[in-house]
Amino acid sequence: MYPRKQYLNKLISKKDNGRIKIITGLRRSGKSVLLFQLYRDWLLGEGIHEDQIIALALDILENAKYRNPMELDKFIREHMVDVRKKYYIFIDEIQFVSEIQNPYVDNADAKITFIDVVLGFMQMQNADVYITGSNSKMLSSDILTNFRDRGDEIRMYPLSFAEFYESYEGDKRGAWQDYYTYGGMPLALSMETHEDKSQYLNDLFDRTYIKDVLERHEIKNDTEVLDILLDILASGIGSFTNPSKLANTFKSERQISIGSETIEKYISYFEESFLIKKAARYDVKGRKYIGTPAKYYYTDLGLRNARLGFRQLEETHIMENVIYNDLVRRGMNVDVGVVEYNTKDSSGKKIRKQLEVDFVVNKGGRRFYIQSALSIADPDKKEQETASLVRIPDSFSKIVVVRDYLKPWQDERGITYMGIEQFLLDEDLLK
Repeated sequence: MYPRKQYLNKLISKKDNGRIKIITGLRRSGKSVLLFQLYRDWLLGEGIHEDQIIALALDILENAKYRNPMELDKFIREHMVDVRKKYYIFIDEIQFVSEIQNPYVDNADAKITFIDVVLGFMQMQNADVYITGSNSKMLSSDILTNFRDRGDEIRMYPLSFAEFYESYEGDKRGAWQDYYTYGGMPLALSMETHEDKSQYLNDLFDRTYIKDVLERHEIKNDTEVLDILLDILASGIGSFTNPSKLANTFKSERQISIGSETIEKYISYFEESFLIKKAARYDVKGRKYIGTPAKYYYTDLGLRNARLGFRQLEETHIMENVIYNDLVRRGMNVDVGVVEYNTKDSSGKKIRKQLEVDFVVNKGGRRFYIQSALSIADPDKKEQETASLVRIPDSFSKIVVVRDYLKPWQDERGITYMGIEQFLLDEDLLK
């Protein structure tokens, strides 16, 4: 069992803050373990008694009666027997709570949902409420709005490389190779064989993620389109695209006619399910967002690689995706940068060119420009990878992350170079 210290510390910091703690994120990334085991053990270690923790897993058949919101409310309140004690309420898989007619209101449209139940607990001075959910109702980005801005979201991600390496039996290079191949889903990483890991990751896609999207949005006829779209996005991580371009790909390569509006809608479904994340284009010199096209990154590389049958393990784009995920996990705002500059063509005519900065990273008043490169051993390759960075006219940190083992060093232009393992294992390098 991985300790998940980053998320455990967030829960600890929000204890007794008068708000609902809502743990969201990709399914099977460890939300239930975080709450029911790690956080529960911490509370017990702090002197909280067992009878002060009211824990209920609604996906268990024996608890099916509590999927009725009235029964759930009754169960929790019956266990809060002492008004002098503080109770910690854990409800796992809360999306199993059904929507029922409000028996106290003579209106067919008046319903009672799990949101009403949880908000009711918030009126109690001696209740501290924590919930998780894993299907389509809880895998939506509007969950905090549903709780009327009275909740604190804790977004949970698959294992970071640092978390994975902490329990890895081997050296950093072996850990990196396993991590970029199989990703960070905790159960997958505990399996021994490639076949077992591959089967598990593919089953997650077919039986969990796609099923959730189909059910939530009541999609019945476009399942093939969803599958193909996920494959295309998986093949194109690190490349710019947009719905119009994707629609053309469907038509030219798959002989399927589908509108760009539909493509855009389906992509939004994957985003709100935390399967993929969009990185927008940002004009560094103009200090503005450009709009389409954009890049899409998979939240977990193991899922992405399994989606493609582990046939496209090109380290260049995979490394870029891993860096992006780790920056987002650290709480950074991450965009894809563009640097425009004037030059001349072979005939001496003035032209305007664009160079790409892999990531423009912001947090508070700090900013970093980061390039991902397999190697800078060749001087020409080094100049190519740094061409955009040297044209950025500000003094924020500029970093090149390479695959090779490399202790951090800085050249005469102020550009810092470091290896991928160092970057992923030492978060202080960005301080």
